[in-house]
Amino acid sequence: MFKWIKSYMPKRLYFRAALILVFPVVFLQLIVSIVFIQRHFEGVTVQMTRTVAAEFDLITEVIEREGAVAAQQIARSLGMSMSIVAQDTQFLERRRIYDLTGLVVRRELLALPEILTVDLPDNRKVNARIKSGEEFFDIQFSRRRVSASNPHQLIVYLLVFGAFFTIIAFFYLRNQLRPITRLADAAEAFGHGENVPYDPSGALEVRAAGQAFLDMRDRIQRHLKQRTMILSGVSHDLRTPITRLKLGLSFLPKEQREPLEKDVEDMNLLLNEFLDFAKFENETDVTAENTNPSVLIEDLIENFSRTDVKIESVGEIPNISFKLKPFAIKRALENLINNANRYGDQILIEKKIEDNYLIFSVHDDGPGIDESQHDEVMQPFTRLDLSRNQNKGSGVGLGLPIAKEIAEGHGGILKLSRSLLLNGLCASLIIPVND
Repeated sequence: MFKWIKSYMPKRLYFRAALILVFPVVFLQLIVSIVFIQRHFEGVTVQMTRTVAAEFDLITEVIEREGAVAAQQIARSLGMSMSIVAQDTQFLERRRIYDLTGLVVRRELLALPEILTVDLPDNRKVNARIKSGEEFFDIQFSRRRVSASNPHQLIVYLLVFGAFFTIIAFFYLRNQLRPITRLADAAEAFGHGENVPYDPSGALEVRAAGQAFLDMRDRIQRHLKQRTMILSGVSHDLRTPITRLKLGLSFLPKEQREPLEKDVEDMNLLLNEFLDFAKFENETDVTAENTNPSVLIEDLIENFSRTDVKIESVGEIPNISFKLKPFAIKRALENLINNANRYGDQILIEKKIEDNYLIFSVHDDGPGIDESQHDEVMQPFTRLDLSRNQNKGSGVGLGLPIAKEIAEGHGGILKLSRSLLLNGLCASLIIPVND
């Protein structure tokens, strides 16, 4: 039943914690202010106004017994000024909208039958008109006789001290949330393939989470290094017999040697591709550099032009630099271009920036890949021989997985779709960037 509140809640932890801190303070101040004004000031005003009302009763009794002159003397002794007026003399009846105690004053004074009207022009005086017999009198006295002085002081104190201690609490809150922010930054950087210095700090629970993150990061790095060492050893052990095989094959007749040499080359290609895949999957220590994407694409197109691979570039991006791993990005795009060249005749590279994402899309006019097989083709050593053209040579099924690992190392993704430009496959490298 409270799901609708979620859309109005802050998204960041700092602002949610600030809301938890500020809301009770403000709510408490409102309750105290309302209760104090209604209970205390209203009660005090009633008591003071009834005292003045009793004095009005005394004045009217003196008028009836001894006359107006004696009543004026009594009024002066009570701190009031009293004058006789004609019945048709104009008398204003005012009260300011924000004068809350004025409602109580008017209610209590007008409860006396001899008081006709009450005027509350400001905070300094009160005017009242009374009738005794056939005579009318205007009586003026100080507002402090019926209202407590400085009724706003409590509210001012609440606001001032509430704001003061809230500011202090904000500094303390920010200090407590800083370790959580540092932990989140370190985890996000590690997810992007970077190691940033991090030391657990803060409360015990935050320290425990930070230490758990460091232990996890160390285990992952240790695992990756061990696997890299194993692969390096396997590479060294396999390259030696492959070299011996090549040497042995060189003594065979040409008609027997050529098919066997092709098998050996395929083995060598498979080994190199697998080592490249492991290398880019484990590459977490490479630091991102300021890289101009436009220059990177131009260099890539120029390199492929030397091998008679024609690539057209479409789309425009600002001529500025972003934090990227240029060698890795170039390798990912090379894999995508090689796939496009293998299965199509025309290649386009589309580059653009959209919603803080840098997008490189490689389009081809080949047969494409069915949408149901997009996840499958991202797996290592997967080749869709039945759906893809093999006329221009066969890979080992690691081009797209390597590109996918490089994209995820930048915190992005590799997305496959149907090309709207060439009606073949569109492989998009989507990488988040900062403004």
